[in-house]
Amino acid sequence: MNILVLGSGGREHTFAWKIAQSEQCSNLFVAPGNSGTSKIATNVPIDINNFQAIKSFVLKEVIEMVVVGPEDPLVNGVHDFFLNDAQLQHIIVVGPTQEAAKLEGSKEYAKEFMMRHNIPTAAYESFTKDTVAQGQKFLETLQSPYVLKADGLAAGKGVLIIEDLEEAKQELANMLVDAKFGDASSKVVIEEFLDGIELSCFVLTDGKNYQILPTAKDYKRIGEGDTGLNTGGMGAISPVPFADETFLEKIENNIVKPTIEGFQKDKLNYKGFVFIGLIKVGDEPKVIEYNVRMGDPETEVVMPRLKSDLVELFATFNTQTLDTKTIQIDDRAATTVMLVSGGYPESYEKGKVISGIEAIEDAIVFHAGAKEENGNIVTSGGRVMAITSYGEDYNEALKKSYQNIEKLHFDKMYYRKDLGFDL
Repeated sequence: MNILVLGSGGREHTFAWKIAQSEQCSNLFVAPGNSGTSKIATNVPIDINNFQAIKSFVLKEVIEMVVVGPEDPLVNGVHDFFLNDAQLQHIIVVGPTQEAAKLEGSKEYAKEFMMRHNIPTAAYESFTKDTVAQGQKFLETLQSPYVLKADGLAAGKGVLIIEDLEEAKQELANMLVDAKFGDASSKVVIEEFLDGIELSCFVLTDGKNYQILPTAKDYKRIGEGDTGLNTGGMGAISPVPFADETFLEKIENNIVKPTIEGFQKDKLNYKGFVFIGLIKVGDEPKVIEYNVRMGDPETEVVMPRLKSDLVELFATFNTQTLDTKTIQIDDRAATTVMLVSGGYPESYEKGKVISGIEAIEDAIVFHAGAKEENGNIVTSGGRVMAITSYGEDYNEALKKSYQNIEKLHFDKMYYRKDLGFDL
């Protein structure tokens, strides 16, 4: 079948890499794609939120499956657009409908869903600019540190964790009154702080059945030892060493099952990936957040460990027969290290020539913020490339990734050298 992947990052390059291995894939397109996807698929210069342009292309190329990488088009209703169009409604769209995508699009909506379906999470309240004073009072009832979350999408940067009460009150006002994160912080969720170690659980669902994919742990902070500003992710490790069989059973029984059942009870049309951000508090898993797509850079470690044919799994969505497939997972660990532009996640320069890619051995290079220009691969974003390796354990895999990174270069290239430090 002809398949279109929407997006341009490392996650989408990884999807394209995995989909291209399927015997069921005839022609593969990525919109808009990057310098990595251009080697294995046809890049198409289409804005992923221009649904009319996507429709024209899908009809012209007889596309039968659309895999949505990022959250934006899902929150904006791309799946609904297909369902509501007689020419498109037969096409398999990987990703939930707009109502279900609110699980990521609105922190408050997600919290209400968890409370309704008894899914373990932190206590919370939400506030708007009209209730700033009540929000500041609520902060006084909590223990430090204080967690403030912009309700809407803020590209992974809308969560603040603050030690000082007065500073937390000030930041609440900055978010609500001064629109620190634009429309995303017109409502702010204040949560109790959960003390523990984080991990991510990934589930594929056809809306009725589900399959659990490998766990992963990503590293969000720019600085070593998890210091500095939050980023879109500096690297990831899979599987998560501390998630033993007993703990994974708790995740499935207390979180995954009630989540999928919750979709059905709430009549949410959800076909795609459920990314569950978790924290291990003592021996118990609690949900920090839902994302309605795969994580980036977690995709770069989860997909390489999936031995099953991804297209075959997606093909079950229209018939809701995902339960007839078995998922095969590579026993080896996988790690990915993200190379970023100097200055990221604040201002950084683009257009830096990347050298050494051809020298990489025994590792996979997934391009993210990179494009082809005058015969060179150059930087075009903050997170530039992810270097993924396999190993008997995460230490061995990391060693391979780091050895290969030494062969790569671009001006002001930065990466974290301490991934796995907390394990």
